[in-house]
Amino acid sequence: MSKNARIALIFGGFVTAIAAVFYPIFVYPMVHNHEYRDVQKTNRAGVNQADIQPVGMKVWSDPFKPAGK
Repeated sequence: MSKNARIALIFGGFVTAIAAVFYPIFVYPMVHNHEYRDVQKTNRAGVNQADIQPVGMKVWSDPFKPAGK
């Protein structure tokens, strides 16, 4: 195997490993946001925001809703 091919394989393996690590952290949640939205609905059911929100802080908002809408 030539030196250039070996370097290309090592570099390609490194890039693949980084992509495999970051996929479940960044890509999957952005592509499957409906699942996370459903989980938040379940987790926040029955919670009165006014009782637990510190005074002077913004009330919770939907993190999946675009700003200004």
